[in-house]
Amino acid sequence: MPRLKDKYSQEVVKAMMEKFGYKNIMEVPKLEKVTINMGLGEATQNSKIIDSAVEDLMIITGQRPVVTRAKKSIAGFKLRAGMPIGAKVTLRGNKMWEFVDKLFNISLPRVRDFRGVSPTAFDGRGNYTLGIKEQLIFPEIDYDKVDKVRGLEVCFVTTAKTDEEARELLRLLGMPFKKAS
Repeated sequence: MPRLKDKYSQEVVKAMMEKFGYKNIMEVPKLEKVTINMGLGEATQNSKIIDSAVEDLMIITGQRPVVTRAKKSIAGFKLRAGMPIGAKVTLRGNKMWEFVDKLFNISLPRVRDFRGVSPTAFDGRGNYTLGIKEQLIFPEIDYDKVDKVRGLEVCFVTTAKTDEEARELLRLLGMPFKKAS
C-alpha cells in the first residue's frame, strides 16, 4: 500500500470528518485521479519533439502517455487537424498515490526559490491545477539527456464539492501551499 494512501485512510479521513462534520465516511472527499499534460506547440515544425516529450512523461509517471492531436486546422499557427501537439497521462490507483507522494515530498521542494504553491488555483468544483515550468525537478529525469526544458500541468481531480474541502484535503495530504500574507 502506498505511503500517502495509508496516510489518507489513517489520518486525513478522521481530520476531514471532524472539520466538516461528515456523518458517513463515504462523504469524505478523496483524490479521484491525477492528469499530467504537456502541451507541445513547437511540434508542428519538428515531429521528433513529441517522442522526447513522451519519453520524459513516461519516465516521470511510469505509464505510457497518450499523444493528443489538434482538433481544428489553424493557418496562423501552421497547424493541421490531426497533427500531434501534446501528450497526457491519467493516473489512478496506486500509481497516482505514489506520483503525488513523490511530487509533494521530493519534486516540488527542488524548485528554485520555492515558497509553496498557490492556494487559489481551484476551478470552483474541487479540482486543482498546478503548472510546473520545467520537467527537471523530477529526480528520474537525467539532465544530460534533456534536449529542451518543457513545462507541464498537473491536475488533481477530487470528489470534493467545494474548493475549501479540496484545499483542506490536499493540505492534509501534504501539498505545500503558500502561507497567506
